[in-house]
Amino acid sequence: MLEPNDLSNEELRDIAERALPHWGLSPDAIELVSRSENTVFKLSMPEGRAFALRIHRPGYHSLAELESELIWTEALNKAGIHVPVGVRTLEGPGYATIPTLDGTSSRAVGLVEWMEGELLSSVIECEASGDRIADHFREMGRIMAACHNQASEWDAPDGFTRHAFDLPGYVGEAPFWGRFWDIPILATEQRATLGRAREGIRALLSDCGKDPQSYSMIHADLHAHNVLVRPDGALQIFDFDDAGWGWHQYDLAVALFRLQQRPDYDRIYQAMLAGYRELRPFSSEAEEWLPLFLLLRHLVVISWQWNRPELGRREGLEEWVEEGCRQVEAFGF
Repeated sequence: MLEPNDLSNEELRDIAERALPHWGLSPDAIELVSRSENTVFKLSMPEGRAFALRIHRPGYHSLAELESELIWTEALNKAGIHVPVGVRTLEGPGYATIPTLDGTSSRAVGLVEWMEGELLSSVIECEASGDRIADHFREMGRIMAACHNQASEWDAPDGFTRHAFDLPGYVGEAPFWGRFWDIPILATEQRATLGRAREGIRALLSDCGKDPQSYSMIHADLHAHNVLVRPDGALQIFDFDDAGWGWHQYDLAVALFRLQQRPDYDRIYQAMLAGYRELRPFSSEAEEWLPLFLLLRHLVVISWQWNRPELGRREGLEEWVEEGCRQVEAFGF
């Protein structure tokens, strides 16, 4: 389990303020805007610019892994894909390591340019026009395809290191987000059902190769809460904290799986795939894997919710497990 991010808002603000000299910044205002997976402060500068200062939660990524995230987002920008631009420290590294006030631990702090816009999740909840919603998801598909085009042809530099959403990463002995089939609250029948799912997923993914055209760096958390609709109407993706190696279908599944109960889901699904196929081939055989990755997303969230009690993620977990078991049985495992 990750070390809880249990610092107070005042302690986190102190870390933010002590990190500023690493970038030579003296903002007019420092505003706490998000405290979830990581803590984000908005820095408003005298000349009108703004930055997002992100304090990373402990125990999730090493400094080498964080630096690798910055390397990939820099490569995406060089390829013409507009993603948040990381700002390197005056010393050169992308992150500063700031000790807590009591000296018992430290936090990695990074900086990116601030992005203006409204979350796509909010936009689609308020949007009455099905055409505009479909247009947004068509663009989402194009953005994903552009990222996969870049990643499939990209040679990661020596020392580049990120986690993998592969067979061990999903259902190995120590999967990236935990053992969904083995959390303490499972009833005996649920444990058996999720255990069958683990073995079935293992068998299927064993036949899924890692050709760069289908397996590369992926965003891995590209849902509507991590997409901004900019003032000009264009979409911009952000939050690469979970980015790692994985099959491309997982990116599509993450974008879709929370939308499956919407009455316009089929239209959203078709729009996203149509947008994707405008820039990148996606065969009917590749599409046949999507139901498995939709199920996988639901299952890995079980262990993620269990392992994040400090965020209140265990509330409703029993119902999430029950739904996961129904999906496993419907899938045929």
